[in-house]
Amino acid sequence: MRISTLLTLVAALSGGIAFSAPGFAATSVVTASTPSAAEEQSCHLMPVADSGVALRHSQSVGVLYSENTVNTLQYLEQYHSVALKGVKNGALDSRIRDAFVNSSDPKLAIEWLKASISKEFASVTVYDNLDALMQARPDVVVMLDTYNQLVTQRNSKVEARFIAKFYDSNLQYIGKAEGLGAKELTSVWVHDKAAPEIAAQIDQQRQLQINALKQFDASLKALVTSGEVAQVAGN
Repeated sequence: MRISTLLTLVAALSGGIAFSAPGFAATSVVTASTPSAAEEQSCHLMPVADSGVALRHSQSVGVLYSENTVNTLQYLEQYHSVALKGVKNGALDSRIRDAFVNSSDPKLAIEWLKASISKEFASVTVYDNLDALMQARPDVVVMLDTYNQLVTQRNSKVEARFIAKFYDSNLQYIGKAEGLGAKELTSVWVHDKAAPEIAAQIDQQRQLQINALKQFDASLKALVTSGEVAQVAGN
């Protein structure tokens, strides 16, 4: 396989993705009636004070997506779409193409995170905006903040960041669960590499996300367990 063919796809990934780092306005999600709440929607809510509420498995949870999460989902969908098309002449090795496709699956992280939260609580519902969530009155509010950066011709650093911030029904801060990962993949562009080796390196993007998601699982479990222990100790 010629390295020029690989670079053609990577150039397409760079040119086909109109995305900047989180900060892009996505006010259709997580909107509120008050200006202060709208300003805080990017990745967190701003509590007046820490909450005395402990997390418990019996609680209902309402989830909001931060602007970072909305932007990241859009970014992954665009990257994934370009990777699916591949190189039009079919010259790119299918193993490399599949590695790009699998590592940019836009559903991987968001479905994993929702499933992870669902395992720890009685019910979990995702809301389009803060008004709808507050009307539903779940026991706990979660601001889900995610960020992914994948390899392109202009970027060799791969990142994954998943954070869930928990608040009580009055939007007072309880705690957070998180999973993080970052790695440089500069060696992907070395000439004369065999296709299986290149594919394995590109697939590290997916593995990095999975490792960060597993960190999130452990962090969330520890957070809920500490809440359960505090509840028992207080009785």
